Amino acid sequence: MKRIVLAYSGGLVTSAAVAWLAEQRDAEIVTVTLDFGQERELAVVRERALALGAVRAHVVDVREEFVRDFVLPALQADALEGAGHPLVVALARPLIARRLVEMAKMESAAAVAHGGAPGTAGESSLHQTIRSLDPSLEVIAPARVWGMSNDEVTAFARGHNIHVPPADSYRTDATLWGRILTSIDGDAIPEDAFTLTRPAADCEGDGAVVDIDFNAGVPVRANGVEMSLIEMIESLETIAGAHGVGRIAAGSYVVEAPAAVVLHAAHRELESLVVGADLARMKGELARRYAAAATDGRWFSDLREALAAFTKVLQRRVTGSVRVSLAGGRCAVTERTSVNEVRPSVSADATSPKAVA
Repeated sequence: MKRIVLAYSGGLVTSAAVAWLAEQRDAEIVTVTLDFGQERELAVVRERALALGAVRAHVVDVREEFVRDFVLPALQADALEGAGHPLVVALARPLIARRLVEMAKMESAAAVAHGGAPGTAGESSLHQTIRSLDPSLEVIAPARVWGMSNDEVTAFARGHNIHVPPADSYRTDATLWGRILTSIDGDAIPEDAFTLTRPAADCEGDGAVVDIDFNAGVPVRANGVEMSLIEMIESLETIAGAHGVGRIAAGSYVVEAPAAVVLHAAHRELESLVVGADLARMKGELARRYAAAATDGRWFSDLREALAAFTKVLQRRVTGSVRVSLAGGRCAVTERTSVNEVRPSVSADATSPKAVA
């Protein structure tokens, strides 16, 4: 019997996909659920997949891998979405693709599947990334090919004894790097949906000051306390979010990423201090290309690898300390120091071709 590996979130679409794929493809379904720090009870998700008929249900903690191989490189590259916010969910897609391909090989599966919404950038990116890793794999997007409306998916699920959660006005996508809340019906996201940030208008008082130390481009200490990057993210998320930092409206969705906003600001300011104006300008141009490669499904491309190599060279100098002020929804860098600071020449003539000669 054929076998299909399904990226399983535990939601309605991927739950319906377990039954639909088994029926339509006459296949065994193996699910894989990745723990990105999205604060869900993943043991329950695994049990749900098995109850729906999956022959195996893998749950994999990828938080360290996600931070090491995707979050940190994107932070060092200063790669941001076109709307100017951190790459919160887009960075998860190449890791999902990599794990799907690895699991397909382990399970001797000829196809992988996912619950991506048809026609979205996320669906396209995931497809392209999977194909770049293993062109021989068939990639199935049930939501694209089953031809069911939302109501019909709900009816299908109920007919197969699949739990149907109450309808909501927004969708949440989350990793430990942040959350994206997308309006479904066009209404504003309700305030009780935000779990990482307070409204800036409610943040009164003096705010907070945080000193962040970097070593070769890696944030290693906050206020003198040495931390892993995951611990740093969790700590800054609490402090910055309490002061309204990291909530960014971008059209139909809102981003909550307090730690990402603070770390991007701190790293960017320290790097500009130590690499010089010319390299900083070039870095800004290449950061946009890096972000495009990350969001367009080209994370494992030669282009992204080349941009990462350029970024890695610069990080050797990015050692120092940055002080950030967090208040009223704003993150401001107030001080930056480094032994590698590039100081402007005293005289323009000192760097002219004539003077060098």
